[in-house]
Order: sequence, then C-alpha cells, then structure tokens
Amino acid sequence: SVYENVFTEFMDYLAKETGKKVRWFGAESYAAQVEAMRSGRLHVGGISTGPTVYGVNLAGYVPIAIMGKGGGIFGYKLQVITHKDTDIKEMKDLKGRKVAHVTPTSNSGNQAPRALFKDLGVIPDKDYKVEYSGKHDNSIMGVVNKDYDAAPIASSVMDRMIMKGMLKREDIRIIWESDPFPTTSYGIAHNLHPDLARNIIYAFLSFDWKGSGLQKEFKPRDRFIPIAFKKEWRPIRIIQKANGVVYSQEALREQDRKAAAKAAKKRAKKNK
Repeated sequence: SVYENVFTEFMDYLAKETGKKVRWFGAESYAAQVEAMRSGRLHVGGISTGPTVYGVNLAGYVPIAIMGKGGGIFGYKLQVITHKDTDIKEMKDLKGRKVAHVTPTSNSGNQAPRALFKDLGVIPDKDYKVEYSGKHDNSIMGVVNKDYDAAPIASSVMDRMIMKGMLKREDIRIIWESDPFPTTSYGIAHNLHPDLARNIIYAFLSFDWKGSGLQKEFKPRDRFIPIAFKKEWRPIRIIQKANGVVYSQEALREQDRKAAAKAAKKRAKKNK
C-alpha cells in the first residue's frame, strides 16, 4: 500500500495505452501475489528478485522490465551491515552473533547468504543465529537500533532509506558486498491476448518518469528497461538450486508463514 501513490501516474498511463481499467492490487505476501496471477486475478505485477523465479515456475509470470538508469540495468548488491560501534569487521566475526535475515524467499536477505556465505567461512543457522525480520527496512533499522548484530540486506533499499533521512550512512559499517543482482522484475501473465501484452510492454518501456512518483521514490533510476529472465535471473536460479529450493505454492506459502510467525513472535517479545 505504501507504493500505490507512487505508481499512480504509471497506472493512468497504462490504462491509456491499453484501453483497460487499471486497479492497484496490494498483495499481503509473495505467495498471495503469485497465486493471484496463477488464478487469473492479477495480470501485471512487480515481483521481488527471489520470488520472481517462483512466479515464473508457478504462475507463468513473464518478466518484461526492470527499473534502470540511462539505458543500463540498475542492479543492487547484497551487503552485510553492522553498526559502526560493533567489533564486527569481517565475515568470520559473525560467528556466535544474532543476524537478521529478511524472509526465506528473499534473495539478498536469505537465499544468497545461504548459498554464498559458506565460502566466506560462515554458515547461517550454524555459525550464527538467524532471526527473520520480515522486511529489509526492519533488518536495517534493527542494526541501527542495535537489535541485531548484523544483517544481509539489499543495497538499493538502504540507499533509499538514507536518501529519506531514516538513517545516516556513517552509522553503518559494510563488512562485505556481492556483485550486483537484478532488482524487482515487472511483468505480465503469460496468457494475455498478444495485442494486450504488446500494449502493456510498450507502456512500461515508453513511460516518461520525469516528475512522476516513480522518479521521486526510486531515483537515480529513471526508466523501465527491457530484460530477459533467462539471462538476468541466471545467478538467482543458481543460488536457489544450491539451496535446494522447491518451486511449489505450498513451499512458498510455508516460507511466508514461517517468516510472518517469527516476525510476530519477535514483536510480541519486544512489546512485553
């Protein structure tokens, strides 16, 4: 719901280019979003990096665009952050600590760390305690407020929060970062009429961001750029294969449920 107003101009433009009524759909979870597209209730969507692969496999989701700048894909990095005052200086220092992951399906917030960290000398759940925060924002502010010792997060989320004045970059120490990953994909259901699909794709790629809510929220990105799932999501598929990910609606729902339950338990404990 936070992003509904941000996408207002684009939704109006999409309606104009397709001749269809366009209505905002705020899914409560990735599982709900993927199921809505599978059942024909959702036709256009933006799906986060990790769950994009679930959407493709379970709902026939077709990624068509990504937010970018100046013609090049604007990716993000997995960064491992800690508070500036901790004695955590490198990855091995995470051993024995409390580290916030985001959700089980999150790429930078869980899947990539579980696949990549073992080669860096630490294994999540074995060498350090994993606590699911539910959102990158929660992980980042949890580190700022010293609720967590460290957290793997998406650099693009932290950059936006710093630009909004929610935290200062100097309060955070980055102890490791990955090569860039693709950000949220934007795409369509596979079974739309070809003419409608072409009009939607045209709307994404021709929309003028200047002065729009999208430009204000996601700068320095300034346009939608075409993507090919097979190419851009190859690193994500490799990570998920290494983690033994099963692409089923039940698995996706269960991961969402576990993350929500852990986050609720933590909130209840904090409020006591």
